[in-house]
Amino acid sequence: QVQLVESGGGLVQAGGSLRLSCVASGRTFSLWTMGWFRQAPGKEREFVSYMSGPNTDYTDSVKGRFTISTVNAKNTVYLQMNSLKPEDTAVYYCAAVRGSGSRWSTAYKYWGQGTQVTVSS
Repeated sequence: QVQLVESGGGLVQAGGSLRLSCVASGRTFSLWTMGWFRQAPGKEREFVSYMSGPNTDYTDSVKGRFTISTVNAKNTVYLQMNSLKPEDTAVYYCAAVRGSGSRWSTAYKYWGQGTQVTVSS
């Protein structure tokens, strides 16, 4: 079983930065794809980014502003979020799957509890 625990959310002004962390436990972290998704009030959960081995992918709206990275020794994946905008406000979820990366939330087997990010204008 895999457990994912996110942290790092909070309230920030537009243009500011936050770094989200997700610590995974229970399995060999290096064999997993780690992803970030977000869900704003009244909207569906949407893909933000994933890292699968050396490969990364980002949704267009965050390219150039967000960076995903991992520290395998710590079983941790980060999402560095810069130049935040009010439309980035959402609950951010970490997800994991044993296999190649995907933008589809249904491809991921394990999920964290989410961390709230609020960007004020």
